Amino acid sequence: MSFINLKYKPKKSDVVCQYKITPSPNRSLKSVAEAVAGESSIGTWTEVKTMNEKIRKKLSPKIFYINEKEKRIRIAYPLELFELGNLPEVMSSIGGNIFGMKAVRGILWEDISIPKKMLKSFKGPRYGIKGIRKLLKIKSRPLVGTIVKPKVGLNPEQHARVAYQAWVGGCDIVKDDENLTSQSFNEFKKRFLLTNKLRKIAEKKTGERKAYLINCTAETKEMLRRIRFVEEHGGNYIMLDIITLGWAALQTARDYTKLPIHAHRAGHAMFDRNPNHGMSMEVIAQLARMIGVDTLHIGTVVGKMVGEREEVLHIEEEIESEFTPKTKEHLEQKWYGVKPVLGVASGGVYPGLVPKIIELLGIDIVIQAGGGIHGHPKGTEAGAKAMRQAVEASLKKIPLKEYARGKLEKNSAKRVREKPRRAQNSPQALE
Repeated sequence: MSFINLKYKPKKSDVVCQYKITPSPNRSLKSVAEAVAGESSIGTWTEVKTMNEKIRKKLSPKIFYINEKEKRIRIAYPLELFELGNLPEVMSSIGGNIFGMKAVRGILWEDISIPKKMLKSFKGPRYGIKGIRKLLKIKSRPLVGTIVKPKVGLNPEQHARVAYQAWVGGCDIVKDDENLTSQSFNEFKKRFLLTNKLRKIAEKKTGERKAYLINCTAETKEMLRRIRFVEEHGGNYIMLDIITLGWAALQTARDYTKLPIHAHRAGHAMFDRNPNHGMSMEVIAQLARMIGVDTLHIGTVVGKMVGEREEVLHIEEEIESEFTPKTKEHLEQKWYGVKPVLGVASGGVYPGLVPKIIELLGIDIVIQAGGGIHGHPKGTEAGAKAMRQAVEASLKKIPLKEYARGKLEKNSAKRVREKPRRAQNSPQALE
Protein backbone atom coordinates (compact mmCIF):
# COMPACT_ATOMS: atom_id res chain seq x y z
CA MET A 1 0.00 0.00 0.00
CA SER A 2 1.61 3.23 -1.13
CA PHE A 3 1.16 6.48 0.77
CA ILE A 4 3.31 8.66 -1.50
CA ASN A 5 1.45 11.35 -3.42
CA LEU A 6 3.76 14.24 -4.25
CA LYS A 7 0.95 16.10 -6.02
CA TYR A 8 -1.22 16.17 -2.92
CA LYS A 9 -1.92 19.54 -1.33
CA PRO A 10 -2.76 19.25 2.36
CA LYS A 11 -6.29 20.17 3.38
CA LYS A 12 -6.89 22.75 6.08
CA SER A 13 -8.23 19.92 8.23
CA ASP A 14 -5.09 17.76 7.92
CA VAL A 15 -2.57 17.30 10.69
CA VAL A 16 0.79 17.80 8.97
CA CYS A 17 4.04 16.48 10.45
CA GLN A 18 7.61 16.85 9.31
CA TYR A 19 10.22 14.18 10.01
CA LYS A 20 13.95 14.03 9.46
CA ILE A 21 14.81 10.40 8.75
CA THR A 22 18.06 8.45 8.78
CA PRO A 23 17.21 5.14 7.04
CA SER A 24 18.80 1.90 8.18
CA PRO A 25 21.45 0.45 5.86
CA ASN A 26 20.12 -0.82 2.52
CA ARG A 27 16.82 1.07 2.98
CA SER A 28 15.75 3.96 0.76
CA LEU A 29 14.21 7.13 2.14
CA LYS A 30 11.01 6.48 0.18
CA SER A 31 10.57 2.97 1.54
CA VAL A 32 11.14 4.17 5.10
CA ALA A 33 8.74 7.08 4.56
CA GLU A 34 6.08 4.56 3.54
CA ALA A 35 6.75 2.55 6.70
CA VAL A 36 6.51 5.67 8.90
CA ALA A 37 3.24 6.79 7.32
CA GLY A 38 1.69 3.37 7.65
CA GLU A 39 2.83 2.61 11.20
CA SER A 40 1.57 5.99 12.43
CA SER A 41 -1.88 5.50 10.86
CA ILE A 42 -3.67 2.55 9.25
CA GLY A 43 -0.80 0.35 8.06
CA THR A 44 1.21 -2.54 9.42
CA TRP A 45 4.16 -4.65 8.27
CA THR A 46 2.15 -6.77 5.85
CA GLU A 47 -1.08 -6.81 3.84
CA VAL A 48 -4.09 -7.72 5.95
CA LYS A 49 -7.46 -9.10 4.85
CA THR A 50 -9.31 -6.80 7.24
CA MET A 51 -8.30 -3.68 5.30
CA ASN A 52 -11.11 -2.40 3.09
CA GLU A 53 -11.29 0.29 0.44
CA LYS A 54 -13.43 2.58 2.58
CA ILE A 55 -10.80 2.69 5.33
CA ARG A 56 -8.01 3.08 2.81
CA LYS A 57 -9.68 5.97 1.03
CA LYS A 58 -10.88 7.87 4.09
CA LEU A 59 -8.01 7.43 6.56
CA SER A 60 -4.91 6.95 4.42
CA PRO A 61 -2.18 9.58 5.10
CA LYS A 62 -0.35 11.27 2.24
CA ILE A 63 3.42 11.69 1.95
CA PHE A 64 3.42 14.87 -0.12
CA TYR A 65 7.01 16.07 0.35
CA ILE A 66 10.30 14.18 0.12
CA ASN A 67 13.70 15.85 0.22
CA GLU A 68 16.33 13.22 -0.45
CA LYS A 69 19.24 15.60 0.20
CA GLU A 70 18.04 16.75 3.61
CA LYS A 71 16.34 13.43 4.43
CA ARG A 72 13.09 15.20 5.27
CA ILE A 73 9.53 14.12 4.61
CA ARG A 74 6.13 15.65 5.31
CA ILE A 75 3.02 13.62 5.95
CA ALA A 76 -0.57 14.89 5.94
CA TYR A 77 -2.81 12.87 8.27
CA PRO A 78 -6.63 13.01 7.96
CA LEU A 79 -8.11 14.55 11.11
CA GLU A 80 -10.43 11.55 11.48
CA LEU A 81 -7.46 9.45 12.58
CA PHE A 82 -7.40 11.23 15.92
CA GLU A 83 -9.63 11.61 18.95
CA LEU A 84 -10.07 15.33 19.47
CA GLY A 85 -9.12 16.67 22.88
CA ASN A 86 -7.02 13.59 23.66
CA LEU A 87 -3.34 14.40 23.33
CA PRO A 88 -2.12 11.03 24.65
CA GLU A 89 -3.93 9.35 21.74
CA VAL A 90 -2.44 11.81 19.25
CA MET A 91 1.02 11.14 20.68
CA SER A 92 0.50 7.38 20.58
CA SER A 93 -0.37 7.67 16.89
CA ILE A 94 2.16 10.16 15.55
CA GLY A 95 4.89 9.75 18.15
CA GLY A 96 4.44 6.10 19.03
CA ASN A 97 5.80 3.00 17.29
CA ILE A 98 7.67 4.77 14.50
CA PHE A 99 10.67 5.52 16.73
CA GLY A 100 11.27 1.83 17.37
CA MET A 101 11.13 0.53 13.80
CA LYS A 102 14.16 -1.37 12.51
CA ALA A 103 13.74 0.44 9.17
CA VAL A 104 15.06 3.66 10.71
CA ARG A 105 18.42 4.33 12.27
CA GLY A 106 17.06 7.66 13.44
CA ILE A 107 13.86 9.66 13.11
CA LEU A 108 13.36 13.20 14.39
CA TRP A 109 9.83 14.60 14.59
CA GLU A 110 10.74 18.16 13.69
CA ASP A 111 7.51 20.10 13.33
CA ILE A 112 3.72 19.93 13.30
CA SER A 113 0.90 21.99 11.82
CA ILE A 114 -2.32 21.62 13.81
CA PRO A 115 -5.71 22.26 12.17
CA LYS A 116 -8.30 24.57 13.69
CA LYS A 117 -10.71 21.84 14.75
CA MET A 118 -8.04 20.03 16.75
CA LEU A 119 -6.79 23.27 18.32
CA LYS A 120 -10.30 24.16 19.42
CA SER A 121 -10.73 20.80 21.13
CA PHE A 122 -8.11 21.92 23.66
CA LYS A 123 -8.37 24.95 25.94
CA GLY A 124 -5.14 26.78 25.18
CA PRO A 125 -3.62 29.28 27.63
CA ARG A 126 -6.04 30.88 30.08
CA TYR A 127 -3.92 34.04 30.38
CA GLY A 128 -1.18 34.13 27.77
CA ILE A 129 1.11 37.13 27.36
CA LYS A 130 -1.51 39.85 27.81
CA GLY A 131 -3.08 38.10 30.77
CA ILE A 132 0.21 37.67 32.62
CA ARG A 133 1.13 41.30 31.98
CA LYS A 134 -2.27 42.37 33.31
CA LEU A 135 -1.94 40.10 36.35
CA LEU A 136 1.43 41.62 37.28
CA LYS A 137 0.67 45.13 35.96
CA ILE A 138 3.74 45.19 33.72
CA LYS A 139 3.02 46.82 30.40
CA SER A 140 6.13 47.20 28.30
CA ARG A 141 9.26 45.59 29.66
CA PRO A 142 10.60 42.06 30.06
CA LEU A 143 9.63 40.35 33.30
CA VAL A 144 12.46 39.57 35.69
CA GLY A 145 12.47 36.22 37.43
CA THR A 146 14.60 33.93 39.55
CA ILE A 147 14.75 30.38 40.81
CA VAL A 148 15.42 29.81 44.49
CA LYS A 149 18.91 28.33 44.80
CA PRO A 150 20.27 25.92 45.81
CA LYS A 151 17.78 23.77 43.94
CA VAL A 152 17.13 21.64 47.00
CA GLY A 153 18.39 21.80 50.56
CA LEU A 154 16.89 24.97 52.02
CA ASN A 155 14.20 24.60 54.67
CA PRO A 156 10.88 26.47 54.25
CA GLU A 157 12.02 29.48 56.29
CA GLN A 158 15.24 29.85 54.34
CA HIS A 159 13.43 29.35 51.04
CA ALA A 160 10.89 32.06 51.89
CA ARG A 161 13.63 34.46 52.95
CA VAL A 162 15.53 34.03 49.66
CA ALA A 163 12.30 34.57 47.70
CA TYR A 164 11.57 37.74 49.67
CA GLN A 165 15.04 39.15 49.02
CA ALA A 166 14.60 38.51 45.31
CA TRP A 167 11.21 40.22 45.20
CA VAL A 168 12.27 43.34 47.08
CA GLY A 169 15.39 43.52 44.92
CA GLY A 170 13.26 43.81 41.81
CA CYS A 171 12.22 40.34 40.65
CA ASP A 172 8.65 40.01 39.47
CA ILE A 173 8.64 36.23 39.60
CA VAL A 174 10.17 33.71 41.98
CA LYS A 175 9.86 30.01 41.23
CA ASP A 176 10.81 26.64 42.60
CA ASP A 177 13.31 24.54 40.68
CA GLU A 178 12.28 21.39 38.86
CA ASN A 179 13.32 18.90 41.54
CA LEU A 180 11.80 20.63 44.57
CA THR A 181 8.32 19.35 45.38
CA SER A 182 7.65 18.19 48.96
CA GLN A 183 10.80 16.67 50.40
CA SER A 184 11.21 16.00 54.12
CA PHE A 185 13.43 19.08 54.60
CA ASN A 186 11.05 21.40 52.72
CA GLU A 187 7.44 20.27 52.87
CA PHE A 188 5.11 21.70 50.22
CA LYS A 189 2.40 23.29 52.35
CA LYS A 190 4.72 24.95 54.85
CA ARG A 191 6.96 26.27 52.07
CA PHE A 192 4.00 27.73 50.23
CA LEU A 193 2.43 29.40 53.27
CA LEU A 194 5.68 31.03 54.39
CA THR A 195 6.79 32.09 50.91
CA ASN A 196 3.38 33.37 49.89
CA LYS A 197 3.15 35.37 53.11
CA LEU A 198 6.43 37.09 52.30
CA ARG A 199 5.26 37.65 48.73
CA LYS A 200 2.46 39.80 50.06
CA ILE A 201 4.85 41.70 52.35
CA ALA A 202 7.17 42.29 49.40
CA GLU A 203 4.26 43.63 47.35
CA LYS A 204 3.45 46.15 50.08
CA LYS A 205 7.08 47.20 50.41
CA THR A 206 7.73 47.62 46.67
CA GLY A 207 4.30 48.68 45.45
CA GLU A 208 4.62 46.04 42.73
CA ARG A 209 2.77 42.81 42.11
CA LYS A 210 4.79 39.65 42.56
CA ALA A 211 4.24 36.00 41.64
CA TYR A 212 5.31 32.79 43.33
CA LEU A 213 5.44 29.79 41.00
CA ILE A 214 5.32 26.81 43.34
CA ASN A 215 6.06 23.38 41.89
CA CYS A 216 2.91 21.25 42.12
CA THR A 217 4.35 18.34 40.11
CA ALA A 218 3.21 15.02 41.56
CA GLU A 219 1.02 11.99 40.86
CA THR A 220 -2.16 13.38 39.30
CA LYS A 221 -4.46 13.24 42.33
CA GLU A 222 -1.78 14.67 44.60
CA MET A 223 -1.05 17.36 42.01
CA LEU A 224 -4.70 18.43 42.11
CA ARG A 225 -4.68 18.49 45.92
CA ARG A 226 -1.62 20.76 45.86
CA ILE A 227 -3.15 23.05 43.26
CA ARG A 228 -6.33 23.30 45.35
CA PHE A 229 -4.26 24.17 48.43
CA VAL A 230 -2.51 26.97 46.53
CA GLU A 231 -5.83 28.32 45.29
CA GLU A 232 -7.47 28.18 48.72
CA HIS A 233 -4.58 29.95 50.42
CA GLY A 234 -4.18 32.92 48.14
CA GLY A 235 -1.60 31.72 45.62
CA ASN A 236 -1.44 33.38 42.23
CA TYR A 237 0.56 30.99 40.02
CA ILE A 238 1.59 27.33 39.77
CA MET A 239 4.48 25.51 38.12
CA LEU A 240 4.47 22.04 36.54
CA ASP A 241 7.28 19.90 35.10
CA ILE A 242 5.29 19.17 31.98
CA ILE A 243 7.50 16.49 30.38
CA THR A 244 7.95 14.32 33.45
CA LEU A 245 4.38 14.99 34.57
CA GLY A 246 2.92 13.85 31.25
CA TRP A 247 0.53 15.29 28.70
CA ALA A 248 -2.59 13.75 30.23
CA ALA A 249 -1.86 15.17 33.68
CA LEU A 250 -1.09 18.57 32.14
CA GLN A 251 -4.49 18.52 30.42
CA THR A 252 -6.09 17.63 33.74
CA ALA A 253 -4.36 20.53 35.48
CA ARG A 254 -5.35 23.01 32.76
CA ASP A 255 -8.98 21.91 33.00
CA TYR A 256 -8.90 22.06 36.78
CA THR A 257 -7.29 25.35 37.77
CA LYS A 258 -7.90 29.00 37.02
CA LEU A 259 -4.35 29.93 38.02
CA PRO A 260 -1.65 30.65 35.42
CA ILE A 261 0.52 27.63 34.61
CA HIS A 262 4.28 27.89 34.25
CA ALA A 263 5.73 25.02 32.23
CA HIS A 264 9.19 23.81 33.21
CA ARG A 265 10.62 21.67 30.42
CA ALA A 266 12.82 19.42 32.57
CA GLY A 267 13.46 16.24 30.60
CA HIS A 268 13.00 17.75 27.15
CA ALA A 269 16.57 16.92 26.14
CA MET A 270 15.74 13.21 26.36
CA PHE A 271 13.61 13.89 23.28
CA ASP A 272 15.28 16.75 21.43
CA ARG A 273 19.03 16.77 22.10
CA ASN A 274 19.89 14.14 19.49
CA PRO A 275 19.67 16.00 16.15
CA ASN A 276 18.66 12.81 14.33
CA HIS A 277 16.23 11.11 16.68
CA GLY A 278 13.38 12.08 18.97
CA MET A 279 10.99 15.02 19.06
CA SER A 280 12.04 18.64 18.66
CA MET A 281 11.41 21.34 21.23
CA GLU A 282 9.37 23.12 18.57
CA VAL A 283 6.84 20.28 18.66
CA ILE A 284 6.84 20.14 22.46
CA ALA A 285 6.24 23.91 22.61
CA GLN A 286 3.31 23.82 20.21
CA LEU A 287 1.63 20.96 22.04
CA ALA A 288 2.11 22.77 25.36
CA ARG A 289 0.50 25.91 23.89
CA MET A 290 -2.41 23.88 22.55
CA ILE A 291 -3.07 22.35 25.97
CA GLY A 292 -2.75 25.71 27.67
CA VAL A 293 0.40 26.70 29.57
CA ASP A 294 0.98 30.42 30.08
CA THR A 295 4.77 30.59 30.39
CA LEU A 296 7.33 28.15 29.00
CA HIS A 297 11.11 27.79 29.05
CA ILE A 298 12.46 28.28 25.52
CA GLY A 299 16.22 28.68 26.02
CA THR A 300 18.44 31.74 25.69
CA VAL A 301 20.84 31.14 22.77
CA VAL A 302 23.56 32.69 24.95
CA GLY A 303 23.11 30.76 28.22
CA LYS A 304 24.46 27.46 29.56
CA MET A 305 21.94 25.11 27.93
CA VAL A 306 22.01 23.73 24.40
CA GLY A 307 19.81 25.49 21.87
CA GLU A 308 20.94 27.11 18.66
CA ARG A 309 19.84 30.62 17.75
CA GLU A 310 17.52 29.48 14.95
CA GLU A 311 15.84 26.90 17.18
CA VAL A 312 15.21 29.27 20.09
CA LEU A 313 13.92 32.04 17.83
CA HIS A 314 11.63 29.60 16.02
CA ILE A 315 10.24 28.27 19.31
CA GLU A 316 9.51 31.83 20.43
CA GLU A 317 7.80 32.55 17.11
CA GLU A 318 5.63 29.46 17.41
CA ILE A 319 4.43 30.13 20.94
CA GLU A 320 4.09 33.92 20.75
CA SER A 321 2.74 34.55 17.25
CA GLU A 322 -0.74 34.10 15.85
CA PHE A 323 0.80 32.95 12.58
CA THR A 324 4.07 31.08 12.11
CA PRO A 325 5.25 31.53 8.51
CA LYS A 326 6.39 28.52 6.53
CA THR A 327 10.13 28.44 5.87
CA LYS A 328 12.39 26.02 4.09
CA GLU A 329 12.68 23.75 7.09
CA HIS A 330 9.50 24.47 9.02
CA LEU A 331 5.76 24.18 8.58
CA GLU A 332 3.13 26.88 8.60
CA GLN A 333 0.97 27.22 11.72
CA LYS A 334 -2.14 29.33 12.26
CA TRP A 335 -3.32 29.59 15.85
CA TYR A 336 -6.90 30.77 15.24
CA GLY A 337 -7.17 32.88 18.38
CA VAL A 338 -5.32 30.50 20.72
CA LYS A 339 -3.58 32.84 23.14
CA PRO A 340 0.21 33.20 22.85
CA VAL A 341 2.56 31.86 25.50
CA LEU A 342 5.14 34.03 27.27
CA GLY A 343 8.61 32.58 26.69
CA VAL A 344 11.12 32.25 29.52
CA ALA A 345 14.83 32.74 28.84
CA SER A 346 16.62 30.76 31.52
CA GLY A 347 19.78 28.76 32.02
CA GLY A 348 23.11 30.40 32.78
CA VAL A 349 21.62 33.91 32.68
CA TYR A 350 23.28 36.85 34.47
CA PRO A 351 23.02 40.65 34.03
CA GLY A 352 25.74 40.81 31.39
CA LEU A 353 23.60 38.70 29.04
CA VAL A 354 20.45 40.81 29.36
CA PRO A 355 21.13 43.21 26.44
CA LYS A 356 21.73 40.30 24.06
CA ILE A 357 18.64 38.41 25.25
CA ILE A 358 16.43 41.44 24.68
CA GLU A 359 18.05 42.05 21.29
CA LEU A 360 17.32 38.47 20.23
CA LEU A 361 13.97 37.81 21.91
CA GLY A 362 12.38 41.23 22.41
CA ILE A 363 10.48 42.47 25.45
CA ASP A 364 7.78 39.79 25.57
CA ILE A 365 10.02 37.50 27.56
CA VAL A 366 10.75 36.50 31.15
CA ILE A 367 14.47 36.93 31.81
CA GLN A 368 15.16 34.42 34.54
CA ALA A 369 18.40 33.98 36.47
CA GLY A 370 19.24 31.64 39.33
CA GLY A 371 22.95 31.66 40.07
CA GLY A 372 23.20 34.94 38.18
CA ILE A 373 21.21 36.55 41.02
CA HIS A 374 22.03 34.50 44.11
CA GLY A 375 25.73 34.42 43.21
CA HIS A 376 26.10 38.17 43.62
CA PRO A 377 28.86 39.01 46.16
CA LYS A 378 26.41 41.16 48.14
CA GLY A 379 23.64 38.55 48.16
CA THR A 380 20.28 37.85 46.56
CA GLU A 381 18.70 41.28 46.94
CA ALA A 382 21.67 42.98 45.30
CA GLY A 383 21.67 40.37 42.55
CA ALA A 384 18.00 41.03 41.84
CA LYS A 385 18.64 44.78 41.74
CA ALA A 386 21.48 44.21 39.28
CA MET A 387 19.20 42.16 37.00
CA ARG A 388 16.47 44.78 37.10
CA GLN A 389 19.00 47.52 36.41
CA ALA A 390 20.35 45.54 33.45
CA VAL A 391 16.85 45.43 32.00
CA GLU A 392 16.39 49.18 32.56
CA ALA A 393 19.74 49.94 30.94
CA SER A 394 19.01 47.73 27.95
CA LEU A 395 15.63 49.34 27.31
CA LYS A 396 17.27 52.77 27.49
CA LYS A 397 20.08 51.50 25.25
CA ILE A 398 22.71 52.52 27.78
CA PRO A 399 25.81 50.28 28.04
CA LEU A 400 25.77 48.27 31.27
CA LYS A 401 29.12 49.55 32.50
CA GLU A 402 27.97 53.12 32.04
CA TYR A 403 24.59 52.49 33.71
CA ALA A 404 26.29 50.68 36.61
CA ARG A 405 28.46 53.63 37.63
CA GLY A 406 27.66 54.65 41.17
CA LYS A 407 25.42 51.64 41.81
CA LEU A 408 26.41 49.23 44.57
CA GLU A 409 25.22 46.24 42.55
CA LYS A 410 27.58 46.87 39.63
CA ASN A 411 29.76 43.83 40.40
CA SER A 412 27.07 41.62 38.87
CA ALA A 413 27.44 43.25 35.46
CA LYS A 414 30.03 40.54 34.87
CA ARG A 415 29.59 36.88 35.54
CA VAL A 416 30.06 36.06 39.21
CA ARG A 417 30.73 32.53 40.42
CA GLU A 418 30.80 33.03 44.19
CA LYS A 419 28.45 30.91 46.27
CA PRO A 420 25.28 32.67 47.48
CA ARG A 421 25.06 33.80 51.07
CA ARG A 422 23.25 31.52 53.44
CA ALA A 423 19.75 32.77 54.14
CA GLN A 424 19.36 34.18 57.65
CA ASN A 425 16.58 35.35 59.93
CA SER A 426 13.03 34.10 60.03
CA PRO A 427 10.17 35.37 57.85
CA GLN A 428 8.54 36.78 60.99
CA ALA A 429 11.41 39.21 61.42
CA LEU A 430 10.30 41.00 58.28
CA GLU A 431 6.84 41.86 59.51
